[in-house]
Amino acid sequence: MVTAKAPGKLYIAGEYAVVETGYPAIVVAMNQFVTVTVEPAVKYGSIISQQYQENSLQWQRDGTRLVFDNRDNPFHYILSAIRLTEKYAIQMGVPLQLYKLEVDSDLDSDDGKKYGLGSSAAVTVATVKALNEFYKLEMTPAQLYKLAAIAHLDVQGNGSLGDIAASVYGGWLAYRSFDKSWLAAARNQYSLRELLNMTWPQLKIELLTAPKDLRLLVGWTGSPASTSQLVDRVSIAKAERRSEYAQFLNDSESIIENIITGFKQHSLAKIKEGIHANRRLLNRLADFSGVEIETAPLRKLREIATDFGGAAKFSGAGGGDCGIVIIDKQTDVSALLDRWQNADIEPLALKVHEIN
Repeated sequence: MVTAKAPGKLYIAGEYAVVETGYPAIVVAMNQFVTVTVEPAVKYGSIISQQYQENSLQWQRDGTRLVFDNRDNPFHYILSAIRLTEKYAIQMGVPLQLYKLEVDSDLDSDDGKKYGLGSSAAVTVATVKALNEFYKLEMTPAQLYKLAAIAHLDVQGNGSLGDIAASVYGGWLAYRSFDKSWLAAARNQYSLRELLNMTWPQLKIELLTAPKDLRLLVGWTGSPASTSQLVDRVSIAKAERRSEYAQFLNDSESIIENIITGFKQHSLAKIKEGIHANRRLLNRLADFSGVEIETAPLRKLREIATDFGGAAKFSGAGGGDCGIVIIDKQTDVSALLDRWQNADIEPLALKVHEIN
């Protein structure tokens, strides 16, 4: 029997721009995990999860047809991860086996609250890691990332895959997405084994060290959001408002590079300044795209944190889920957290997860 786990994540800055090739974001791994256990089976294999047994499906109308959206269904990510890892095993000359695969997640609360910590990425990475160990494939972290990224992209179809990087590498990361058009073409020319050993154009994953005086606070607004659907809607605005979107990308890159410099200089002030600037920029994106990114609860979360000297913004695609605050470790945040709770914002007891 083998067991592997992968942490959830939160985006700190660079959202939406990071889905474009080569544009940077800051992402951090959190100490909540998806755990996957694999053990040999005799007559038939199985996939078991207590959390996912009653997973719901979303659908839309296309004329008289029901069109299902599987991008928020974790089983599709598990199956995609299994299919690709086993394809790699075959290419490595490793015989396939029957097994029982069991999934356990603490990314959501015991009563089913979904916090937006990237469960689809974490379950993809944990499945790949467990099967990598089960089949003794000895993949490097870079190979794990690439295989899990392909598996995730096959289901979701969009996104940056920065959450995959956080689940593989842990800690604070500066992340730039690879060229997905190149990958689509390369998959027709190269084997999976060859792809995992190639340099992917524009992909860059850099570990960062947070300043010692930096504290990260996380608040949950009580309403889950669908990243895939929000990214879809912004993509429509991207096509219709090309010049404004191009300016958004340029401004985002400049802001995130300044935040990365803040990490490298161990400057909390520079990081906080960048968080404020990125939030203003993302609100500008919301204005010209017509997509509600910073909801009223997320705005309240931010305003309360700002009163205590914190730099705050929504995390990820927005539209609900979590907000993050960068604040000085010396600041007494008890009153801040009390005000959050009075505003129906749930403080989450999360810490950064470093992978040694």
